[in-house]
Amino acid sequence: MALALVILLPLLGAMLPVFRRGGTSRQLACLAALPAVSCFALLLSWLPRVSSGETVIYELSWLPSLGLNVALRLDGLGLLFALLITGIGCLILLYARYYFEGSASAARFYTLMLLFMAAMLGIVLCENLLFMLVFWELTSLVSFLLIGFHSDRHASRLGARMSLVITGGGGLLLLGGIVLLGQAAGGYELSVVLEAGERIRAHEHYALMLNLILLGAFTKSAQFPFHLWLPHAMTAPTPVSAYLHSATMVKAGLFLLARLHPALAETELWFYLVTLTGMLTLMVGAFVAMFMHDMKGLLAYSTVSHLGLIMLLLGLGTPMAVAAALFHLVCHALFKAPLFMMAGYVDRATGTRDMRHINGMWRFMPVLMALSAIPAAAMAGLPLMSGYLSKKMLFGESLLVTTPSWATLVIPTWVTLAGLFSVAYSIRIFHNVYFNGRPIDLPIWPPRQPRLAALTPIALLALATLYVGLAPAGLNTLLIHPAFLASRQADLSAYDFAALGGPLPMIMSLVALAGGALFYMIRDPLFRLHARLPEVDAKEIFDWIMLRIIAFSQQRVFQLENGSQQRYLVFIMITVVVLVGVELLAVARWNGGVPLAPLDPLTLLAAILLCLASIGVVVFHHYRLPALLLLGVTGLFVTVAFARFSAPDLALTQLMVEVMAVVIMMLALSFLPQQSPRESSRRRTARDLAIAGLMGGGVAAFSFAILTRPQQSISDFFLANSLPGGGGTNVVNVILVDFRGFDTLGEITVLGIAAVAVFAFTRDLHLKERVVDTNPAHWVAEPHPIMLGTVARLVLPIALLVSAYIFLRGHNLPGGGFIAGLITAVALTLQYMAGGLVWAQARMLTAFRPLIGAGILIAVLTGLGSWLFGYPFLTSAHGHMHLPLIGDFELATAMLFDLGVYATVVGATLLILANLGKLMTVAGPGKEIG
Repeated sequence: MALALVILLPLLGAMLPVFRRGGTSRQLACLAALPAVSCFALLLSWLPRVSSGETVIYELSWLPSLGLNVALRLDGLGLLFALLITGIGCLILLYARYYFEGSASAARFYTLMLLFMAAMLGIVLCENLLFMLVFWELTSLVSFLLIGFHSDRHASRLGARMSLVITGGGGLLLLGGIVLLGQAAGGYELSVVLEAGERIRAHEHYALMLNLILLGAFTKSAQFPFHLWLPHAMTAPTPVSAYLHSATMVKAGLFLLARLHPALAETELWFYLVTLTGMLTLMVGAFVAMFMHDMKGLLAYSTVSHLGLIMLLLGLGTPMAVAAALFHLVCHALFKAPLFMMAGYVDRATGTRDMRHINGMWRFMPVLMALSAIPAAAMAGLPLMSGYLSKKMLFGESLLVTTPSWATLVIPTWVTLAGLFSVAYSIRIFHNVYFNGRPIDLPIWPPRQPRLAALTPIALLALATLYVGLAPAGLNTLLIHPAFLASRQADLSAYDFAALGGPLPMIMSLVALAGGALFYMIRDPLFRLHARLPEVDAKEIFDWIMLRIIAFSQQRVFQLENGSQQRYLVFIMITVVVLVGVELLAVARWNGGVPLAPLDPLTLLAAILLCLASIGVVVFHHYRLPALLLLGVTGLFVTVAFARFSAPDLALTQLMVEVMAVVIMMLALSFLPQQSPRESSRRRTARDLAIAGLMGGGVAAFSFAILTRPQQSISDFFLANSLPGGGGTNVVNVILVDFRGFDTLGEITVLGIAAVAVFAFTRDLHLKERVVDTNPAHWVAEPHPIMLGTVARLVLPIALLVSAYIFLRGHNLPGGGFIAGLITAVALTLQYMAGGLVWAQARMLTAFRPLIGAGILIAVLTGLGSWLFGYPFLTSAHGHMHLPLIGDFELATAMLFDLGVYATVVGATLLILANLGKLMTVAGPGKEIG
């Protein structure tokens, strides 16, 4: 359970800033830091155990039959990423305390940041891959909100939409790959998947699943050509950029490939796809970064380049390449976060991020300059810095590649050239900002020096960067090597930093350093040459593509969906007739030999009346009220049919639904004319009649073919297990609240969402005046007759008593929460009809929306309660008790679940009814109801 707290603390803590929305930035930062620091401390407490090779697994059964369980895993790899997420997250929150000082949107920022932290922790700590996908998509959604934090800016909205489309689309592809991976491995737990590497790589769908998983990882980690969303995410506030680039979302794809390395890697296809993608991303990001004038833009493209570097190492396949990738991942997080913080402070101090104007800042910010020099030197890979070690590790691993033959020369040359660009853009961001002459036309003059306390997070990260460069063995022993072993799932020796002093890696480092310095020295002609190239705006291209896709989709939709219900039914019926008709025509004998039940006169009479009522609806459909009454008659005869064929639960439900449906449609009819025009020609009527005849005949033939054949259904299982497994003799209710309780939970959730949607839609809706017939014969002079009001008041307590009886007996006799809720809703609807909306609402003790929320919450808590006893979600318990005077009676936890269903049905039904009825008040929308 302690492992679950690592995710739950920031998830629940995200509500704290909301409760203190009017607090100062300092107060909000302290509140947000509480769960983040607690998580970091909790993770550090596991460091000794995990460093020794132990793997901590925590599991709760959710849907074991589908392989979906709430399972968490903490090993070396997960701990490394979790410490980065929480540790750097704490410093980002401290940085935001000064960045958002005086801002009214600070509370929203802290809430989103904690949600983002929780989502990232969920990705790196999940044992079940399906459960991990939930957090994977959550990161896309929360990052969309963070990137579009300044929603009033067009650029922010475009950048947010681009990130959501690319990463969300990659998430869909990843879902397909994970499903295939789980099927090939025989399960979705990492413990199963990581041990099934040989079987997965030999699987017939290995290429497909690998491509899908890689596309999901490439989009998340901004690999070429999906890298465009990351630089355009710079419209987010600087604390978001610092967190996004250093320790969170862009590292998720890298984590996934490191995690699945034993299952998917070490094949030729893996080498080509991962290595070549990493090489392209490494070079494209490094080259573009050099020519960026925006500080955050340069840092963003440098992140793209470094992500490509790590991806390249993951694909190489050399013995220690994964260790080098993990080491550089940590180094990059430590030097990239302070550089973004520096960019944010300079932006705030000068009013611009354009390095053509920001020059000579050493005169105004000497302390910030000194602190920024360390991470900038690390990014350049200067000696004694962490980046120097990680790049020498890259150079060394590139020299170990022996196959294919082209790679032995191309890869070392490629990474050396990329290292050259890395040195150049690192020198540029430091030299241009702090030296390079004097400031030019700054929007804010003189630049404002940040407070020394505000530089604390930069100082801490700079010291950490320096420490890793001077003493890498400690980091390697505590974090890198355990993560390396967890990623490779093999007993391998630790990386030997003493072996980094080979001649070739040293020469490659010197070439990169000297070449980068030279490149920067001759930058002016290169910049002029680059300026002549056509300017390409990825956001505009993306927006153009999106507009074309939307226009194309709208055209196709309008061709199919023009608002005509007839057309929709024609498409559906023709499709069904063709598909089913082909199969029926291929059947040799439609009569399977099983005799049908004898037809008694009453059943025949009811069937004839049902057919006549249905035909009446068609004949009189131009006349609204008669058609509605005949439609209600068909519903009543369907109720009779359910009762006739031993389905009392369905009969009761159908009866209540029919009553509520007629009432709601009567409300709608008051806004429609009494008659509708005749629009169908005779030819169209004949066509529709022919299609309907084919459909009806096909359904009849299909039903006859099924009913006359011997069959075994799952009903035998439910009949046999309803009492011993669910504790009830009413099989239908036991299915709803026990065997298929998860489905019922989903259904009441959808019902609640639909009711709230109706409430939101009608809240400020003004409809035109009702169409009132001037003929007084159609209208009652008194809208609320005394007789109806008197009867309604007498009926209410009786109906509530019947509802309680139906609810309590539902586990063993026809009834249950759904039917009882409908009975209560019908009784309360009668009060609205008898006394009017204002009269009834004044006497209603409970608001409807909280009632819906309470119902869903009760149902969820009932399911979670089973976890406390070690059983899967929504497992019910039942037993018998004895009380004096009352005697023996049965209790089942499913009754609590049924109570949630009852509350949701009552709240949702009345919320819809009351808000539709509100539209009919003379005063218009009136007071908010619900």
